[in-house]
Amino acid sequence: MVFNYKKLLFLLILITTIIKLTIAGVIELSNDEVYYWTYALKLDWNYFDHPPMVGWLIRLTTVNLLWVNEIFMRLGAIIGCAVTSIVIFNIGKLIDGEKTGWYAAIIYNTSIYTSIITGLLILPDAPQMLFWVYALYIMCQLVIQTKTNPNKLLLLGLIIGLAILCKIHALYLWVGFGIFVLLTRKQWLRYWQLYAAIGITIICIIPIIYWNMHYDFITYRFHSERVAHTTIQWGMFGREIIGEIAYQNPIIFILVISALVYFLKKKIYFASKDIFIWIICMSIPMILLFWGISVFNPTLPHWTGPAYIPLFFLVAKRLGIKTNKIYPVTLKIATGVLGIALLVSILLIKLAPFNLGSKTNNNFGEGCPTLDLSGWKDFSYTFNQLVKEDRLAGKIKSNTYIIINNWLPGGHLEFYTSRISGLPVIGIGALNNLHQFAWLNQQRKTLQLGDDAYSIVPSNLPLNPIEVYGKYFELIQYSIDIPQIRNGKIVRIFKVYRLKNCIEIPLTKAF
Repeated sequence: MVFNYKKLLFLLILITTIIKLTIAGVIELSNDEVYYWTYALKLDWNYFDHPPMVGWLIRLTTVNLLWVNEIFMRLGAIIGCAVTSIVIFNIGKLIDGEKTGWYAAIIYNTSIYTSIITGLLILPDAPQMLFWVYALYIMCQLVIQTKTNPNKLLLLGLIIGLAILCKIHALYLWVGFGIFVLLTRKQWLRYWQLYAAIGITIICIIPIIYWNMHYDFITYRFHSERVAHTTIQWGMFGREIIGEIAYQNPIIFILVISALVYFLKKKIYFASKDIFIWIICMSIPMILLFWGISVFNPTLPHWTGPAYIPLFFLVAKRLGIKTNKIYPVTLKIATGVLGIALLVSILLIKLAPFNLGSKTNNNFGEGCPTLDLSGWKDFSYTFNQLVKEDRLAGKIKSNTYIIINNWLPGGHLEFYTSRISGLPVIGIGALNNLHQFAWLNQQRKTLQLGDDAYSIVPSNLPLNPIEVYGKYFELIQYSIDIPQIRNGKIVRIFKVYRLKNCIEIPLTKAF
């Protein structure tokens, strides 16, 4: 039977996009997502922890911050995933036909990393994924062509540069491609376009370098500290592996491993025998690199996420050999796993009458991931009413701030509480805690002698305001507990404190 794979791809994209838009509208933003909102508030050439593309994307999808809600915040990730699915299909079609492209597109949309983490949540990985996969497409064209068009290398250099403007580890695209060239295409080293392409990439990342020169390469000092340990800790390595299995979708992870073993044994080729070598070069070294780092340092499973994408084509090819079904059983199971994971997550976030973290009073809810994506909007409306009542009662001055000492929960307070209440957020503390809030401080009116402020302490992020802010204010006064209630049960408590009469202006410039 002949299938219209392009029509099937359109239906896949349409269905997944509708589902994602629905989820985006009912689930509040996560810790990281609200933090990247701070990038969009102050456009720059680079930021404390990442390059600027995610901030630019948020500016674009919110129409220069005019339409701000969860859907428009996440719209760039959702659209990016749809477009990337088309590119994935075209890569599969190029190396082995439309069926392989179709299967690869299904795999891409059932991997939790590519469909949800980068395809729904607004993170630096979201825009990076489109450029990363398009770079793979250009490489694939170069590998497949019997007569090489070296001018495509120039476009490759531009796309890799744009990927790096999303996230620095896109530099691996040149590393993996360089390994492939040295193994199979040494003649390409004679092309001036190859070196010009590298030059184009360097030009693209000049803004990142310029910004870091101005701030003493603070981005790289911050990230290098995260991977500077030398003591072997096998527990972290195990956590990395388990995390990758979960992020890729356990079924997809198993299919990837089995397909890799299958190809190594059978030596089955694609349209070009060098495609398998290229796939390995663009995936395995990167995975092994982060596995090696995880032996000594804490890592995050999504760091290796892009390295699995080339391996999706091995799975797609193997499935194509085994079956002619439009939607193979194993991919249906993978889709089911993803669907169940999403449904359970949404139910827990929206309806669970309990939290999954601590049950003790001093850190109630700590460690519960569902609290990162719920409760902030309701709290912020309640807090806004409290502010109005405090002002009418003369309990707080009209010129009032929200004080934080950490980006977590600063991001939620910035996106939800500050926008609803109108109170500006001011960061006080170390740069490694404040992150981008240290730069936001510079464009905002600073705390003045005599000013009042609020400190908001979620019970899952315990803090003693008297210890942290006591020297700056004449009086720190407990105000009220605002509970987060789900299904009739309290799952978290927001403690609100009034900070009265500033007596010492805190240092807000942390660099």
